[in-house]
Amino acid sequence: MKKNLKKKLAGIKDKQPNQQNQENQEDLPIYPNKNDFIKSVKDKTHSPADLIIRYVSPTITIVYIDNLVDVQSLNELVLNGLKDKESITPSEIHSILPIPEINLSIKLNKSINEMLIGAALIHIVGQPEVVIAKISSYQSRGLAAPENESQVIGAQIAFNENINTNLSLIRRYITNPNLCNEKFTLGRHTQTTVSMLYIHGIAAETHVNTVRQRISDLNIADLIDSAVLAELIEDNSFSIFPQMLLTERPDRFSDGLLSGKVGIVVNGSSMAILCPYTFFEFFQSKEDQNLRWPITTFVRLLRFVAVFLSIFLTPIYVASLTFHYEVIPQPLLVPLSESRAKVPFPPIIEALFLELIIELLREAGLRLPTKVGQTIGIVGGIVLGTAAVQAGITSNILIIIIALCALASFTTPNYTMGNVIRVLRFPIIVLAGFWGYYGIMLAFCILLIHLLKQSSLGAPYTAPYYPPRFKDWPDSIIRLPLPLIKRKSVNTRDGNNEHPINEQNGGKKV
Repeated sequence: MKKNLKKKLAGIKDKQPNQQNQENQEDLPIYPNKNDFIKSVKDKTHSPADLIIRYVSPTITIVYIDNLVDVQSLNELVLNGLKDKESITPSEIHSILPIPEINLSIKLNKSINEMLIGAALIHIVGQPEVVIAKISSYQSRGLAAPENESQVIGAQIAFNENINTNLSLIRRYITNPNLCNEKFTLGRHTQTTVSMLYIHGIAAETHVNTVRQRISDLNIADLIDSAVLAELIEDNSFSIFPQMLLTERPDRFSDGLLSGKVGIVVNGSSMAILCPYTFFEFFQSKEDQNLRWPITTFVRLLRFVAVFLSIFLTPIYVASLTFHYEVIPQPLLVPLSESRAKVPFPPIIEALFLELIIELLREAGLRLPTKVGQTIGIVGGIVLGTAAVQAGITSNILIIIIALCALASFTTPNYTMGNVIRVLRFPIIVLAGFWGYYGIMLAFCILLIHLLKQSSLGAPYTAPYYPPRFKDWPDSIIRLPLPLIKRKSVNTRDGNNEHPINEQNGGKKV
């Protein structure tokens, strides 16, 4: 035992100097010698093929990554400004170059990190610091119409993958000095820029502090997309229901900020995050505000009816044919019996088989090119449905029910919630096949209890109905005329702002 302890202690003592050496290597200074500086940069970046080293003069060297800097700005602003200047200090360069963002650094790590996101490093012989000139140039696609959240009446523009472009779109909608923007850097390998936006005085401080704390506490190796960040910071990552909204529409994002929500924009992702979000808000569309209130109310009610049918219609069919023939009206018994006369499988197998076919067609249509995917979805559904009936694998009535459930699931405005609705059918069908209506009621109770227990940034997930908040009912499942609707939701209200001002009602408190 003593020998083992001595070996472990010796191992620890041997490791400590190595760890200290690694820490020292990670925190290297800027070398005044030109060759030492270039060698240190190459060693840190492993000499990439796109590392460009330009010698402006015998004492000035510029180091940058190709295709990450704006070549025109480099030539016109940096090279022309430093031409014929041999004896100069970094502070003088800071005042000479007409570039908005110029910093000085004495640390090699910080300088290289800035270079990897589009900055040019200007090194002067004999100086222990380097000039960081931020002249980045990112290639991004142009602005286009939204593909996943289309609408007829309203703006026809969507976010792209450039965070600066997305922030400028938001600033065009909200020209308010109280719009706050806090930046974070996440991912040890990716160094992804993340912006948290909120409107001071409208967003609840508790929600702002919660989001800020959760983002600051993250210690992850990489971050590529906003959907990953939403799952990392939401209240319950094990729940199938999303607690934060992913949107590609800057108008919907801006409207959420004006309603007191907190927004998050991730560089490299075309989807922005809004939180907190309730269960009922996922079934609302931005176009609802642009339509007349009776039409909006009808459409919203239609969506909730469609959700109920999509989840429970097939399980009700399975339970009725398996255990509860007495609930089927007499005129329907004969057609059902004739339709299922040649089907060798029980209703649960028949229903699961058709549901899987629908999901396979949907997934194939998403992954194939657009024109081919549409053809596969239409032709595949017709051919497989007709062939299944003729082969006696399924009945005509069940095909109608499955198709109706599939159409109803696509009425959900949010893609993430639509996926949840489609997945929920499968376990409920299984419960209905084993226990009939008792299984359906068990599934309904489990879903209801789960929704009541959920929260989004600590706010109730089922608001405004539980806990009951009657002031928010005019814009929930139904929508009343705009003068009767508060601008700010109770779910996002701060304690000091009990009665927000409705600008559409002449600035009166509502």
